Amino acid sequence: MSARTGSAARRKLPRTVQEFMAYAYAMEVEAAERYAELADQMSTHHNREVSELFAKLARIEGKHRDQILAKMGWTSPPDAAVFRWETPEGAETTDYGELHYLMQPYHALKLAEHNEQRAADFFARFAAASLPADVRAAAAEMAEEEREHVRLIQQWLARVEPPSPGWDEDPDPPAVAD
Repeated sequence: MSARTGSAARRKLPRTVQEFMAYAYAMEVEAAERYAELADQMSTHHNREVSELFAKLARIEGKHRDQILAKMGWTSPPDAAVFRWETPEGAETTDYGELHYLMQPYHALKLAEHNEQRAADFFARFAAASLPADVRAAAAEMAEEEREHVRLIQQWLARVEPPSPGWDEDPDPPAVAD
């Protein structure tokens, strides 16, 4: 397992479906929150198109979060003590360093594709681990759902033009005051 996507599993492997789904829930919460934050940042930079795309991704991840709550019959979020990332964030969360104020929808979708693939890989590792059969089955199901999300993002990408060379050149860059 990589340091970023698998470290949580090394700390405490889930022994029940409830514990495993707490990991899944945490990933969806973090992804929804991060996409909303990225939407706000892009809005601040007047990059409306990318802001709207990140906002849409935040809503989608929020739906995934809500689906986990419903599937598990939880009336409130699971106890955060069940899971703990070793790294600052979960497998499905975009690093702020990947953001550029002039990025285009293509870039946002590539980030989303990368996140969904990392999530699929994360769950696939649980599905292959020495865990109880019901946990492995839940992990395999979540991995397949994330692979479906990868396919959806790839379909969106097929309809978006890749950026032209020099997309990140700004003849009037923002002034930074220390």
